[in-house]
Amino acid sequence: MHLSRFGQRFTQPSGIAELMEDLGRALASGHDTLMLGGGNPAHIPALEALFRAELAKLSEAPERFARVFGDYSPPQGEGGFIEALAGLLRHEYGWDLGPENIALTSGSQLSFFMLFNLFAGEGGEGTRKKILLPLSPEYIGYTDLCVEPYGILARRPLIDLCESGIDLCASGIGIDPCEDRRFKYRVSFEDLAIGEEIGAVCLSRPTNPSGNVISDLDLKRLAALARSHEVPLIVDGAYGPPFPNILFRDITPLWDDSMVLSLSLSKLGLPGVRTGIVIARPEIIAAVARMNAILALAPGGIGPAILCDLLGNGAIIRIAREIIQPYYAARLRDALGQLSLALEGLPYRVHEPEGAMFLWLWFPDLPISTRTLYARLKDRGVLVVPGEPFFSGLPRDSGKPHWRHTEECIRVHYAQPPRVVEQGFTVLGEELRRAYA
Repeated sequence: MHLSRFGQRFTQPSGIAELMEDLGRALASGHDTLMLGGGNPAHIPALEALFRAELAKLSEAPERFARVFGDYSPPQGEGGFIEALAGLLRHEYGWDLGPENIALTSGSQLSFFMLFNLFAGEGGEGTRKKILLPLSPEYIGYTDLCVEPYGILARRPLIDLCESGIDLCASGIGIDPCEDRRFKYRVSFEDLAIGEEIGAVCLSRPTNPSGNVISDLDLKRLAALARSHEVPLIVDGAYGPPFPNILFRDITPLWDDSMVLSLSLSKLGLPGVRTGIVIARPEIIAAVARMNAILALAPGGIGPAILCDLLGNGAIIRIAREIIQPYYAARLRDALGQLSLALEGLPYRVHEPEGAMFLWLWFPDLPISTRTLYARLKDRGVLVVPGEPFFSGLPRDSGKPHWRHTEECIRVHYAQPPRVVEQGFTVLGEELRRAYA
């Protein structure tokens, strides 16, 4: 089969493809795989009951049901949902925006494909623009989104070794058994020059994979830096406010028309409806809508129909605060306790779990790569995600030694059932002892 450059680019092996293939095989096999990889949100019974109730209301309204399931949405997305979301953001955060600032897509992965290729790639007069990731490691799904393979550029972070963890008690999580093994990534602003080759700056907040949440001050500093170079700052808020708001530290949501904010219904608990949300100035929203028409005709309407009333009456804020946050806090508390038992006596550190649904584990001076560790765990029925693919875009400087840290980290999904997490961590501890021995 003779493929175009585009075909070769998007059929090559990739970290995100490997992750999703592992997830699909594990779910389809029916075997008792211990799924500490993947990114599925937890199945929260109280939340699923709410979604079923909204679907029941939809099925009892024949005209609305026919419109949602039988008609295409506009390319910008379903108008009632967009109006409700704009109203919620104005009310909760005081943001100066309206429906012209919001577009829907068929999932946030497609949102980022559109945004990255709007701002990166070949431009006029032979320019080649890149997306700058100011804090690596970053989301594995960014790596291969740009049509041009040179499209991602990342920067190494500063690493703080923390003497104690964040105040998890204040977050409702309780005593932290791993608090003396904390570390945290921070933006190295001294290394963050934005040259003419940068088309946009992008980060996730909270960050997948590490659970990092950059401070309000640093986010404002990034926004000002991007604005001064007339490039947008793209913030991936898939785990942040206003929903699902899986956060364990206080932050102030930030947006203005120099920024692009991406939200999603997936991590709220609806990955199957494939609904992404882009919030930006009107000309960017108009571009996304036109790309929607070409790439997908229109975004889906089922997810917006399920959530529309919960946005309109503001209930989604209460749901995130009273159902989603406490659920993940309890799972995190249990996982940290199980981790401290399973890895007792081993050299390891845990990134500050400030948000999202993952623990990012660092094994200093690990004698094997985490790809090898991943393969050994997989052979024993435990799926994790090796760290190397999350460090894409780092420049390879022949004058500096290889950054071994990129081969010493893994991501684990802590929100699985406690039995799965406990058994998975036990196997992880056994394989680490084998490796260090």
